[in-house]
Amino acid sequence: MTAFSILDLCPVVEGGTVGEALANTRLMAKQAEESGFTRFWLAEHHGMKGIASAATSLVIAEAGHATSTIRIGSGGIMLPNHSPLVIAEQFGTLEALFPGRVDLGLGRAPGTDMNTARALRRNLESGANSFPDDILELQHWLGDPDDGKLIAIPGAGSHVPLWILGSSLYSAHLAAALGLPYAFASHFAPDMLFEALDIYRDKFTPSAQLAAPYVMAAAMGVMADTDEEAAYLFTTLQQTFVNMRRNARGKMPRPIDTMDGFWTDVEKIAVDHMLRYSVVGGPDTAIRQMRSFIDATNADEIMISMPIHSSKARLRSVELFGEMRKAL
Repeated sequence: MTAFSILDLCPVVEGGTVGEALANTRLMAKQAEESGFTRFWLAEHHGMKGIASAATSLVIAEAGHATSTIRIGSGGIMLPNHSPLVIAEQFGTLEALFPGRVDLGLGRAPGTDMNTARALRRNLESGANSFPDDILELQHWLGDPDDGKLIAIPGAGSHVPLWILGSSLYSAHLAAALGLPYAFASHFAPDMLFEALDIYRDKFTPSAQLAAPYVMAAAMGVMADTDEEAAYLFTTLQQTFVNMRRNARGKMPRPIDTMDGFWTDVEKIAVDHMLRYSVVGGPDTAIRQMRSFIDATNADEIMISMPIHSSKARLRSVELFGEMRKAL
């Protein structure tokens, strides 16, 4: 059975507050656990009015306190923004709080605009280039302590499992070389999905953490009781991507009856392309779409992002995807 997991951005919706977004993330994590999902991950983003997961490790802890068995973690931490030692301490702390439940997914993008990236980073120019070395350093801090004077406390000896996240061929080569599980961001960057998976599987080198390649493929997901309701809810994400193209980012918009008149023909083509790996519909339609995606990718696990304005509808979508997983 293909595992299902959830990627949450802790969305701040139009008409809502950051506090409400955090409370809704706790509810979503709890629903994900009850619905049989494997992981509940949060993503690091900065300077975005519609996303409240900037202090990612803190929000992961909130998800951990709301649950008891589901794995929690990052999808991902943008490692060039941070000292590897600081991340080892943060995730070592999470592992101490929630033993055996923590994942550390790593990316090399800034997770924000370039001005915010400059404010975040110690050295913007070298950050992405040092990504492989930073991963090795992070593995050192999380591994068994040696006789050196420097040690990550908490962190040392925790062996928090690492994941490589990416949307390019570079990330596929890196994950394969390091022998780490690989998550591809096909939910918004679909173009290199299949080539990247082929590279990762073909060039994978076993490691102490992982003996064989393990692929997670991401998809946007909006399920509702009917196709019509799901399509209506999906307009929130479609508007969001149009607004990103227009550099008009804000809180997560309310759904609208139709996208006609909101986007131009060119914007529609671009957004449809970016979101082509989306599962949107009632149970019958969504299961056909998901089965096609799983067959195409042969993924070991599907990571689903559910950008839905209404918290109630979002929880219902989680429940329906959980039922789908059992049916598949």
